[in-house]
Amino acid sequence: MFDLDLLKTFVSVVDAGGFTRAGERVHRTQSTVSQQIRKLEDLAGTPLLIREGRGVALTAEGERLVGYARRILALSEEARSVVGASQAAEHVRLGLTEDFAVAELTRLVASFAKLRPECRLDVRCDLSVELERGLERGDLDIVLMKRDAGVGPAEGVWPEELVWVGAGDVDWRRVDPIPLIAFPQGCRYRDRAVHALEVSGKRWRVAYESASLIGIEAAITGGLGVALIEARSIRPAYSVLAGDGFGPVPPTELALRVAPGARRPVLDLADLVMAYCEQEGLARAA
Repeated sequence: MFDLDLLKTFVSVVDAGGFTRAGERVHRTQSTVSQQIRKLEDLAGTPLLIREGRGVALTAEGERLVGYARRILALSEEARSVVGASQAAEHVRLGLTEDFAVAELTRLVASFAKLRPECRLDVRCDLSVELERGLERGDLDIVLMKRDAGVGPAEGVWPEELVWVGAGDVDWRRVDPIPLIAFPQGCRYRDRAVHALEVSGKRWRVAYESASLIGIEAAITGGLGVALIEARSIRPAYSVLAGDGFGPVPPTELALRVAPGARRPVLDLADLVMAYCEQEGLARAA
């Protein structure tokens, strides 16, 4: 394998037309330059330069190598600059819960990415419990998550109203056991739903489980069971259930959290997400 430092010295000698001037370019003595050329010739297995007084000329093999040397050095520099740029570029890692306006927030995040093309943006949709762990591990910079009401600090908090829903053409109070539609284990909505049903004495079973909001909505509309969802997710085809086992549950909240010591791009995106959540809250209140 050819050493980049040796190739650089070789190209410098060729361009400078001699060892002394090449040494000045690479900040080495003439003897050091000569040693490096000899080492490169040993690696190549053939003479590369012909010494002509104080100047040099390329051998046939040296002429072949110099073109490759220039390309290798240029490619090395290109790789270094690209890798260096990716390391220096700002990196923002955002975590979202899928059941809160993902389409709208994705458009907002996309607009941020267009305004900050130098910023590398990673977005992850997951359960709130996983997002919180990611923030605590340092894997995420911003999270918009569901949590128990008033449990800790946050940059922004918005209360949620949880309601029982099911397809409108079924009398769910007569169904036994209750078929439950829920997100996977670890979801706060699921935990509250199970607890409420057990406290009321209702028998229940998990009839449909999905990590996707689209799947949950399709199961509710299709009449596969009942679900505990946030009021903003109600669809015209749903029937809101109350009483007879479908009682109120403890409140939850939507919380925006930012990692300590966040950099400016992280704070800028957090401000955009917070502004959207504030607008969403005002629209809902109206």
